Amino acid sequence: MFDFGIVTNWIDSWLESVMPQWAATTIECVLVGVALLLVYALLALFYILYERKLCAWFQCRLGPNRVGPWGLLQVFADMFKILIKELIAIKGTDKFLFALAPYLVIIASMLVFVNLPWGNGLQLADLNIGVFFMIAASSIGVLGILLAGWASNSKYTLIGAMRSGAQMISYELSIGLSILTIVLLSGTMSVSEIVALQANGGWFLFRGHIPAVIAFVIYLIAATAETNRGPFDLPEAEHELTAGYHTEYSGIHFGFFYLAEYLNLFIVSGIASLLFLGGWQPFNIAGLDMFNEVMNYIPSIVWFLLKAFFISFVIIWFKWSFPRVRIDQMLALEWKYLMPIGLFNLVLMALVVVLGWHF
Repeated sequence: MFDFGIVTNWIDSWLESVMPQWAATTIECVLVGVALLLVYALLALFYILYERKLCAWFQCRLGPNRVGPWGLLQVFADMFKILIKELIAIKGTDKFLFALAPYLVIIASMLVFVNLPWGNGLQLADLNIGVFFMIAASSIGVLGILLAGWASNSKYTLIGAMRSGAQMISYELSIGLSILTIVLLSGTMSVSEIVALQANGGWFLFRGHIPAVIAFVIYLIAATAETNRGPFDLPEAEHELTAGYHTEYSGIHFGFFYLAEYLNLFIVSGIASLLFLGGWQPFNIAGLDMFNEVMNYIPSIVWFLLKAFFISFVIIWFKWSFPRVRIDQMLALEWKYLMPIGLFNLVLMALVVVLGWHF
């Protein structure tokens, strides 16, 4: 399988051969930043079209089909419309915090991007505490949501922000327990090492027996709630709160919340694929050398994206299949069921590891 580290190391060596090291480092940082923003925007546009097409398919409709072939340019038209919309100043708001909130939400998702290994040798920062960094960075987003609801000076936004804060803080516990279960199985918090340990088809979803499957199911449910998606979309319940915590936002500020919502969907899907489904590792079956050889020819970044898109499909499927739950049902699901099961599952995984019952 091709190692993208060869390309990145060649670029680094070439830049340092033609200019001072500080200049080469500066140019590399600029290139990485531009690439990050470009991938961020393109992924968000893809996910918007992806969900709209899947929603139409579930509901026996066509979805966007007017702008461009098969409606592929509809998301670009929507993006252009958001960019030219006026930023409306609302009376009675805390202007600084009102403007700061959407940037906090964007920064949180972009920080997590830094530690995702997209392919073999294709990772911006390989931290030895990568899992801890991703959990910590993702928790910044809830601050932006709470600031948006409070600074808007509206009862609808404040209620939506309080719901979102309670929901995200609660379900972060179950996500953390699910991730800790895999950390316990792998024995490391480095994301790249976790992926490397799943080589040759040894995905942790299968190697960890029942505790890994339970952790995977809990992660999917908690990730759906963490991203404020249906049936846990109470912070944005249209029939109660108009648009929730971003009701008073317009133009590019609203666009930031919109982009972050879909990017968070990709991030939780990407983390699930890295921890449970081998990340960029190809699908291999022991004994089928010819099949494995063909699978290894597929670029590692393609494997990562396909697995992330599959997890996203499941989460989108949840949204368009189940009715919205009540706030008390949502919190009861976490505190009465998911968290106790997650704690028990963590102890069960510890027994599996100590006794050597995993593959």
